Amino acid sequence: MKNILFITSSLNGHQGQSTMLGETLVSNLAANKNANVIQRDLAADDLPHLSQSEIGAWMAEPNERTEEQVALAKTSDNLVEELKNSDTIVIGMPMYNFGVPSTFKTWVDRVARAGVTFRYTENGPEGLLENKKVIIVAARGGIYAGTEHDSQTQYLKDFFAFIGIKDVSFVYAEGLNMPGSETRLAAAQKELTEITL
Repeated sequence: MKNILFITSSLNGHQGQSTMLGETLVSNLAANKNANVIQRDLAADDLPHLSQSEIGAWMAEPNERTEEQVALAKTSDNLVEELKNSDTIVIGMPMYNFGVPSTFKTWVDRVARAGVTFRYTENGPEGLLENKKVIIVAARGGIYAGTEHDSQTQYLKDFFAFIGIKDVSFVYAEGLNMPGSETRLAAAQKELTEITL
């Protein structure tokens, strides 16, 4: 059975376009593959900003951690385990002020772990997570894909490649706050129905 990790971060919750589009994709994929779905809503269950104390907890040997360090490390350990156990990662990605939501960045900061999801070698960093697929459903009020103002696409490709995941694809639903949004939204929805694992 395939395992799908569905990550959302819209401030509008289930009413957010990135969430609703992502739900459409996940439902289709799960129905076709009889997949197990784990959802992580980063807006509803937001993570605090990363601290030096938390990084220190990761670096301590597990059997030498204090009770506080065990608690601090647990959050990241759980997120990494979710990622490792997933075959496909679907991300509902809104654009806020030209970037990814800050809540998503706190997730990134906790799954990018030296010696766990990547390692440094003589030839530079090497990602340790392989044979996984990421599908990003990007919902945007304006139109940015392929322009110099699209700061999300390259960032997300670079991050996932850094931890070893190079199969990253995008479905863009853009111009959702502009005239003609219904047509663009329908086109994105149609594209989502054509994706298979």
